Amino acid sequence: MLSTIKQIIIRNRWGGQSLICLYISVLSGIVVGLQYDPATPFHSSLTIELLAPFGSFWRSMHFYSSQAFFLLLVGHFVAVIWKKEYSFSRVEWIRLTSSIPIAILLLFTGYVLRGDATGMAAGAIGENIALSIPIFGESLNNFFIDLQESGMRKVYVQHIIGLMVLGGVCVWPHLKRYPAHFSNHLLLFATVMLVSITIKAPMEPEKIGITYVTGPWFFLGLQELLRYLPVFVAGVIAPMTLVIAIFFFPHDGRAKRNTIILILAWLIGNGYLSWLAYSRL
Repeated sequence: MLSTIKQIIIRNRWGGQSLICLYISVLSGIVVGLQYDPATPFHSSLTIELLAPFGSFWRSMHFYSSQAFFLLLVGHFVAVIWKKEYSFSRVEWIRLTSSIPIAILLLFTGYVLRGDATGMAAGAIGENIALSIPIFGESLNNFFIDLQESGMRKVYVQHIIGLMVLGGVCVWPHLKRYPAHFSNHLLLFATVMLVSITIKAPMEPEKIGITYVTGPWFFLGLQELLRYLPVFVAGVIAPMTLVIAIFFFPHDGRAKRNTIILILAWLIGNGYLSWLAYSRL
């Protein structure tokens, strides 16, 4: 059974699929971005949904292709580790794996830009985490988020900058060696299209009377951990443990096995915390 799962994971074209979803996300994001106004985020999102030509479709396509990109990117990372065929230098490896935290940044800013209950919860979590960092916290918050003073303007800029960093720094050098073509992933493209047509992207009004509002799905574990630990420990040290483990992933030996155990333990713990947070809804 395990060998069958391993073969499925290894043979699937995760990298090409993730890039196709990134292309779809960028193209649909341009269409949505032309209709978006950071000064009135929630109203602007509703306008795209209700009044813009095919606005609901384009917004759904941007949402679901972005989620698929991140999940397929993680699948690509797992497959590369499982194949044991990677031979990157440490600098190349860090550049490539930086695409994972940057993809999370893109998802995070995308949720915040919605301006709905989930987006504002995500923004509040992000601001509190940034401000908890000693010495540099306020400067980091002023540069990246700063919702109270700047509204969505800086988040909107970071969303665009994050996309440029992802494509220009992390992915492009790799893409020159391993290009992805739509003709090789027609089933994936058709699936994203079908989902975008049939299932509207989520959009929530303010949850008046609800005392517990969750952030995005990938923030649930962190949000739950914030209930038990100081903000800096739960919001900075805990996620950075995973990022550092990925950046400095050993090529072989006992260190590699121990790092895999650490990553799996982190993911299991985060999954359990996410379940606890979800059960509070």
